[in-house]
Amino acid sequence: MSSATPPARLRVGVIGAGRVGSVLGHALARAGHHVIAASGVSGDSVRRAARLLPAADLLPADEVVAAADLVLLAVPDDTLGGLVQGLAETGSWRRGQIVIHTSGAHGLAVLAPAAAAGVLPLALHPVMTFTGTPEDLDRLAGVSFGVTAEEHDRAVAEALVLEMGGEPTWVPESVRALYHAALAHGANHLVTLVNEALDLLRTAGVAEPERMIAPLLQAALDNSLRHGDAALTGPVSRGDAGTVRRHLGELVDHAPDSVPAYVAMARRTADRAIAAGRLRGLDAGPVLEVLTPTPVRGSRR
Repeated sequence: MSSATPPARLRVGVIGAGRVGSVLGHALARAGHHVIAASGVSGDSVRRAARLLPAADLLPADEVVAAADLVLLAVPDDTLGGLVQGLAETGSWRRGQIVIHTSGAHGLAVLAPAAAAGVLPLALHPVMTFTGTPEDLDRLAGVSFGVTAEEHDRAVAEALVLEMGGEPTWVPESVRALYHAALAHGANHLVTLVNEALDLLRTAGVAEPERMIAPLLQAALDNSLRHGDAALTGPVSRGDAGTVRRHLGELVDHAPDSVPAYVAMARRTADRAIAAGRLRGLDAGPVLEVLTPTPVRGSRR
C-alpha cells in the first residue's frame, strides 16, 4: 500500500446522492473532509442524504459546485457528459477544484469541459455493488477502485481512494470501456444467471431454492477464482450431449425464455472447455451439434 500524503481537509459537494454518492460522501466525511452540500432529486436520494450526509445542505447542482473544493459526481453514465458540459457552460467550475466521477464506463474525456476550466479531473470507480445503507461502508475496506488520472495527479487520486478505505488500480483511458464491460459481464449477468436458476428450481418444486443452491454457487465461484477454466464441471465439459439435449427439452416445455441464454452460455462453456483441454474434440462434436439452432422449415410466402 502506498503512503501517499492525504489531501488537505476539503469541502465536499456530492451531485447525485444515490446509493453510490451518499456512501462515498460519507466515507470522505469519515476520513475528515467536510461534506457541506449535496443534490438529489428523488425521495430516496433525499432520505439517503439525510441519513448518510447529515451535515450537507440540499442544493441545485450548480450551487453544490460553487460551495465545494471537491465535487463528487455520482450520476448515471449517460447523463454524466451533459452534466459536466452544462456546468461548464454556466461557468460553475473554477480553477483549483477537484472533480471525481464514479462511472466505470468513462475515463477522463468526459471531464474535459471541467478540466478546461482548471479543475483537476479524476475517475474513481469502486468495484462494488451498493445498497445505499451504512453497511456499504464496511464493504469498502480493501475494495479495488478503477482509477484513471493524469500521471501528475496520481498521488491525489491514490490518497483519496485510500482515505475511503479502497485500493487503487490504475486503468488506462483507452481501455476504460473494456474494463467496465468485464465487470458488468461478471457481476450484473451473474445476478441474472443466479435468479434464472432459482426460478427454474421453483418450477421444479424446490421449496427453498436459495438454501439448496447457495453452497454450490459459492464453491463454483471460489473454484473459478482459484483455478480458472480448470474449475469447469457439468455435462458440457464432460461431453454429455444426451443430458444437454434433455435439459433443452425441459426448458422448451417449462421455461422457453431461458433457452437462448442456456444455449449461449453452454456454447461458450464448450469453447472454453475445449481450449482448456477439459473437453476432447471427439466429445465436443455431439455437444455442439445439440447446441446448434435448428432452422425453421415450411414457411412460405
